[in-house]
Formats: sequence, structure tokens, C-alpha cells
Amino acid sequence: MTGKTALFLCCALLAGGFRWRVLAQVPEQAKSSFADGDYAKAIEVLNRAASSSPNDAALNAFLARCYFESEQFDLAIAAAEKSVHLDPKNSAYHELLGRSYGEKASRSSWFSALALAKKARREFATAVELDERNFSAMQALVEFDCSAPGLAGGGEDKAGPEIARLAALDAAEGSYAAANCRRQKKEYQAADTGFERSLQQHPASADLIYDIGDYYMKRGQADRLAVVVAEGERIDPQDPRGPFYRAVVYAMRQEKPAEAAKLLREYVAHGAKRDNYPSRAMAHYWLGRIEENQNDSASAQREYREAVNLEPKNRFANEALKRLQRD
Repeated sequence: MTGKTALFLCCALLAGGFRWRVLAQVPEQAKSSFADGDYAKAIEVLNRAASSSPNDAALNAFLARCYFESEQFDLAIAAAEKSVHLDPKNSAYHELLGRSYGEKASRSSWFSALALAKKARREFATAVELDERNFSAMQALVEFDCSAPGLAGGGEDKAGPEIARLAALDAAEGSYAAANCRRQKKEYQAADTGFERSLQQHPASADLIYDIGDYYMKRGQADRLAVVVAEGERIDPQDPRGPFYRAVVYAMRQEKPAEAAKLLREYVAHGAKRDNYPSRAMAHYWLGRIEENQNDSASAQREYREAVNLEPKNRFANEALKRLQRD
């Protein structure tokens, strides 16, 4: 593993993502476009609004979020920096800026990435100082400190007190943070136990719950993933991640193939692209698994190829294709 890769695997953003607060002054058309995953349209609307109200922090922050989701990280940083300048006491804006720095870092040369990583940590720490109950910012800070080397400003010695502080405020968040720290260290048995404990404490965040779901999915743990689905649907029955992971449970258990395929195809057709949502590529991978479970190798390969077309580095789909092609 190269130094750059090691450092920025450490600095990776939480899959759970930040909890965005949509403010009243953001145009309704931008909100609806964002909800649909049409970030280009939302950006167009927001830029028009910002030209009339250039000093509106909320407009700039929402614009930054749209740039972030469309993976235009230089523009996300510029808009987020402006929102922080206009409203320096807003915890969510600092968190957004930190996450934008972090994603830019993961795509930069080692020297530039190091400077950006330090900026990301500073923004996460500021977000927490401004609002100790901004749990997603605290989770980002804990993950950074648990994973990133001291050269980048991290260190597990910092993460321990942060986890304790978070646990004192919310037991489920604290258990998740401790387990996530173990996940970063590849101590999967401890991570399994910690994530299970967090779910038993009934987290209030759907993002946190479904990040645990992503972990269980990748670990092939169907029974634990079924608990995630139940917890997620308790929080928000309309969240599209619930049906996605329910379909994955069916596929893992080789149950209800028609229903599982229907749920996954609906996700592909209607699920908005989000940093903290399963990708469409993963939906096609699981559609391939369903076909493979039914011994339809040709259809399975077609779904796996579609997954790779959408996401060339998708390990699951690439491995499945290689396996079927060998057979």
C-alpha cells in the first residue's frame, strides 16, 4: 500500500454522511431537484439565487452540498468556505467544509493531500466545538483520529476521549464510534460486537444505521443485516435504503428472488445518487447474485458487467465476473 493510499484510506469520509438541515431560504425547486438527485438542476437554481443574494450563507452551503454530491470538490470547497465565512458559528457548515476537504484530499498528490487532511480535521473539530450534539461531525472526527497518522493530525490517543465524550451524550452513537474505530483497524470481531451493541441501543440516525448495514452487507452477514433493515424502517419507512438492504437479505438467504429483484430494480430506477447511499452498481451486483442463485449464468454476467460499467473498481462485481468466466 502506498503512503498516499494508506493516509487517505485513514481519512475517508463516513459512509453515513452529514445530517443536512435544509433551511427555509433555499428555493423549493433546488430542494426538490436535490431530493431527486438532479444536482445539475439544483446547482443551476442555486447559482441564480446566489447571484441575487451573494451573502446568503444557507444558499452557499446548499450549493456546496450539491457540488459535493456531484463530485465537484473544488467547487464544493469554494462554496463551503464562503458559507463558513458568512456564518462562522454554524456547525453544519464547518462539517460540510471538512468533508469537502477530505474528498479533495483523497484525489490529490501526497503533499497536497496532507495539507487538505489537516484542514479537514480542523473543520470537524470546529464543528464539534460549536455544537457537541452534531454527532455526524463527531463521528467524522473520531474516524479521522482513529485512522489517520499523527503526521496528518490524527491518532488513536485522541479518538479514545472523543468516543467517551460521544458515548456520554448518546450511547448508540458512542457504541457505533467505538466499533467504527475497530473497523478502521480491521479488528472485525470487535467491530461486529460494537455495531450489534449500537443497534440494540436504537440509534436515532438512519445514516448511522445504514452505514452499519453497508458493513454487514460487505461481510455477508444476512441475519445482522435484517436487524439493520428493521431499525432503519423504524426511523424512516420511506428511506430507499431500507428496500435495498431488504433485497440484499433475500439474495443472501436465497429467498423471494422475484420480490428481491423488483426492489432492486426500483432502487436503480428511482434511488437518488448520494454519497451515503448504496450505488446503482451494487444494485446490479445483487441482481446478478439473484440470477446466479437461480443458475442463470448469462443473466448474472450481464448484471455484473453493468455493475462494472457503472463502477469499474467494484470489487464484488469484478470477482463475480471472473468466477463465472472461469466456470
